[in-house]
Amino acid sequence: MKTRRHFLQSSAAIIALPAFESLGFRSFASTAAPATPPKRLIFLGFGWGITDTTWYPDITKPGAEYAMTTGLKPLERHKKDFSVVQGLWNKYSNEGHWGSTMWLSGANRYAQPGQSFHNSISADQVAAAQLGLKTRFASLQFNSSEKSDASGHGPGLSMAWDVSGKPIGGQNGPVAAFHRLFVKDTTPLSQQQALLIQRRSVLDAVLDNAKSLQRGLAKNDNAKLEEYLQGIRDIETRLTKEQQWMAVPRPPAPIKEPGATALGNGREEIELIYDIMIAAMQTDSTRVMTFRQPVASLLTSLDIKVHPHDMSHYHTTLGEKLDASQRRDIAQSELLAGFLDKLKATKEADGSSLFDNIALAYGSNIRTGHELSNCPTILTGRAAGIKLGHNIVTPKDTPLCNAWLTLLHGIGVNAPSHGDSTGIINELRA
Repeated sequence: MKTRRHFLQSSAAIIALPAFESLGFRSFASTAAPATPPKRLIFLGFGWGITDTTWYPDITKPGAEYAMTTGLKPLERHKKDFSVVQGLWNKYSNEGHWGSTMWLSGANRYAQPGQSFHNSISADQVAAAQLGLKTRFASLQFNSSEKSDASGHGPGLSMAWDVSGKPIGGQNGPVAAFHRLFVKDTTPLSQQQALLIQRRSVLDAVLDNAKSLQRGLAKNDNAKLEEYLQGIRDIETRLTKEQQWMAVPRPPAPIKEPGATALGNGREEIELIYDIMIAAMQTDSTRVMTFRQPVASLLTSLDIKVHPHDMSHYHTTLGEKLDASQRRDIAQSELLAGFLDKLKATKEADGSSLFDNIALAYGSNIRTGHELSNCPTILTGRAAGIKLGHNIVTPKDTPLCNAWLTLLHGIGVNAPSHGDSTGIINELRA
């Protein structure tokens, strides 16, 4: 057992240690900035879709000369710096209330015989396996403080799913997010180390028992056990990373701590999480982030009384439901425009901006109502070499995962495929 543990630590040190200056890289704790800013990947997702009649540009007029729609009007000052991508979908999606569950994975929920729910790894976690090696957090998952089903997201603890298709937890609301990033753990270091040793001992015992059990299992049960063991290995990887960063102080926060009064105010929560994302990039705490955005509390903050689910079915009665849907679109576009303003204004050490060094996707698995085709998709940021300023119309039913694969390749994560992808989208490349 000692040999196994030493081997795991040795391999993890090669993969997961902070980049030390003596090896030609910058340590997290160093005050020196990297010569070349790192690339980052961000996914912003929302449930209940959009108003398809007033959000999408005219599909018959692709290219840069498209007319800005009502739903996207607040983004007009950034028109040259984002592209709307049409024709994308997840072909296995069959649940009109799940806006983000399979959005980043493209999984078939019935892929496992005898099971009614199955997921696979999300695109952010594919990126985190490579981009997260030199940062305290391999990835960060942000949620709102409201319940997921209130905003049409579907099952999950965040938008992230691990290599086994298991949900990854997130920070619920801006206060929890700020504390995760910047508030010092006051537990004495020796006690933290003792707790870590205790958790490792539990893993050792579990693995020993699992290996003894494995010899007597049938093929199907062995497959289930292997999935379980993968989860244990994932925990062990996280513990190794935790150990490497345990003695490294958290960075000073470049923003003020959010007040608890923001909780439940959807518009304010979104603005605060956007600010926290920028702070996370400024401090190089992580390079991969997802944000499962609120919709229900956003409507409340806009003084809209229509239930978000009813709003998404605006086409059945129009009237106040249609008005609510369109006002929601405009508010979300205003918030995204403000985020892009800040990304462009925040400078890196080399004079470039955060906007120059991110790839950002914004959208939902739901178009509107229970419609799951032509997923609303905006791509922006210059890090992935994406064509910006265009209304890009892909062939009908192009896998959404093709877009994710294109982003991954653009930021240097050369995954052979992702989800149900059939290849990259050449039309997206600048």
